[in-house]
Amino acid sequence: MERIPALPLARALPPLAGIGLKPCHYGAVLGECGDAPLPAWAEVHPQNYFADGGPVHRWLEAVAAVLPLSFHSTGLSLGSAAGPCLEELAALARLVDRYQPAQVSDHLSWSVSGADHFPDLLPMPYNETALHRLCTSIAMVQDRLRRPILIENPSRYLAFAGDTMDEAAFLHQLCRQSGCGLLFDINNVAVSAGNLGLDAAAMVDAIDPALVCEVHLAGHAREDHGSFVLAIDDHGSPVAAETWALFARFVARAGALPTLIEWDTDVPDYAVLMREAAMAGAILAAAEGLAAAEGDHARAA
Repeated sequence: MERIPALPLARALPPLAGIGLKPCHYGAVLGECGDAPLPAWAEVHPQNYFADGGPVHRWLEAVAAVLPLSFHSTGLSLGSAAGPCLEELAALARLVDRYQPAQVSDHLSWSVSGADHFPDLLPMPYNETALHRLCTSIAMVQDRLRRPILIENPSRYLAFAGDTMDEAAFLHQLCRQSGCGLLFDINNVAVSAGNLGLDAAAMVDAIDPALVCEVHLAGHAREDHGSFVLAIDDHGSPVAAETWALFARFVARAGALPTLIEWDTDVPDYAVLMREAAMAGAILAAAEGLAAAEGDHARAA
């Protein structure tokens, strides 16, 4: 498959910390709540804006005038046997044409089977059949949107018996064969590693930073079932210490990247989101400082 050219630099998200924007925080972002600080960028779920008009678009147009936007889709069902959901794709294409977001992303998952639409991002095996299906679906989406998209690594609760590749190898092949980029969710690594007994640091180290265009950070829950503890990717709590450590480990190697604080349940006050964004920003700045110091050392040598 021919690789689609990367997005022009002028349309890229800044390598700084953004937030997942919820309606309860529109006012803060638009300066209606005093002198609240602004994130560097914002991400929204486009499915919430598929209506042709109304208040949601008045808000989003106002936000788009002050912040770069990223669209994080949840409904394309790229892994479905019948291909992506065409109704969702048509609605997404209209919205992308209207707002021209810096990035568009979806998930390595499926959620549609025939006429049945499931309210979950369901997992896929890591094998050649799944890889071909996803590449075909991604090509359809990228052709329709006239741009490359990003695919997010999943949180996994069980491994498939038919897996023939580890996660990093599968993601690398997906990006290189389809021309998509990677949205690297580091919380999902922590969840998957905990549930499957894998080494989270080794999973992070195995990812090629050249393929990563955006990073997600979120919280997760843990359920104690006696004989095992299950990590649940619920995006309903602060970023865990383990996830912060994995993030710092990754960007120390990759350099600063657009990084999102993602909080979808029990959404907190705006100030809480911005404190976490500031923590992410400090880690990104440290990574940039390290890269600059290493560059200076190499030039001196």
